[in-house]
Amino acid sequence: MFISTTMTTFRGFIAVEIPVNDKIQTFHDELSRLPTKIKLVEPENIHITLKFLGETKKEHIANIQQIMKTSVQGLKPWNIRLQGTGVFPNNNYIKIIWIGIEQIGNLAEISKVLNLETATLGYKKEKRGFKAHLTIGRVNNAVGKNELIAVIDQYKDTNFNEVLIEKIMLKKSTLTPKGPIYETISTVHLS
Repeated sequence: MFISTTMTTFRGFIAVEIPVNDKIQTFHDELSRLPTKIKLVEPENIHITLKFLGETKKEHIANIQQIMKTSVQGLKPWNIRLQGTGVFPNNNYIKIIWIGIEQIGNLAEISKVLNLETATLGYKKEKRGFKAHLTIGRVNNAVGKNELIAVIDQYKDTNFNEVLIEKIMLKKSTLTPKGPIYETISTVHLS
């Protein structure tokens, strides 16, 4: 008799959801019309990743919830500003298109606590520092790169909106051919 030893897991991450407004949607739509092969993030899936967990054991959910509570303990909600656009790593080799974040407040500290504490459960510790941004799309080839850079430059000084940070979420990501489907597993509110 075969007994499966695999644990039940899901692809998890901890994030802040960002509502999409008309300015973000317009930028998104302009990118979608370019000849460049871009895998755009669905507007309803746009978020700030605080900690990518990867394969997450369901038995760790309670511990992760506690770590999330610890990471925001004593913090009051605050506004961030979605400001400007850019690319990672650079204009010569574009992989990620992003909207920037200003007035990040405690996001970096929350991310740091999540990173350190989830490592005690066996999740990989991120070595790079936290860079607050919204990923809007991933570039798959350089076709139409000049047009892409022109659109990004057009929005580089745009104030997209202010967003209230009042909760963080443990999310489940199910990868499908049409893109990921996100489901909220747990929500922790700032006090």
